[in-house]
Amino acid sequence: MPEKQFKDRRVQKTQGLLREALVSLIHEKSYDAIAVKEILDRANVGRSTFYTHFRDKDELLVSGIHEMMRSLHSPVLPSPAKRYENIIRFSLPIFEYHDRHRRTGSARMGAKGRAIIHEHLQKVIADLIAEDVRKALQSRRKAAGQIPLAVLVQYVASTFILVLNWWAESRGPLRSQEANALFRALVLPTLAAIFD
Repeated sequence: MPEKQFKDRRVQKTQGLLREALVSLIHEKSYDAIAVKEILDRANVGRSTFYTHFRDKDELLVSGIHEMMRSLHSPVLPSPAKRYENIIRFSLPIFEYHDRHRRTGSARMGAKGRAIIHEHLQKVIADLIAEDVRKALQSRRKAAGQIPLAVLVQYVASTFILVLNWWAESRGPLRSQEANALFRALVLPTLAAIFD
């Protein structure tokens, strides 16, 4: 096995251990109360190794969010679906992911911890949306109108987080598909007005 590939696997394994440790701690206590030392102890990883890979626990969290986003399978949109619907393909998989954790009773992170995690999630989603919006606009001949790209991206990302927070905090009977339908009802008219 080539040395680079072996190192890559070791790096992946170490980063995976650190992410798993953080996730398990998040389910036990508030995110802001988690110390890096607790993550290290749980992952059985040294301090210098942690700082080789991550600047702080927030960077580890963002890395975990990116990993989660890669592992989620976005639904294949039906062929008559509008091209702009692809911009929000992330929503249902994230609602389903959260629903699984909600139902298992592992969502004990509290409102403050959830706010911190969702703030990071919003940034990751905004980057994803921005890339999809740019691609969608490149295929169009006319400009998107009066709404600047940055405003559109933040509108969609923040609306998603708003619905996700409301749904998580309400602990109501809505299923993930229903929460997703609510989010879509809020943003699709705006996307349709811009891209149709």
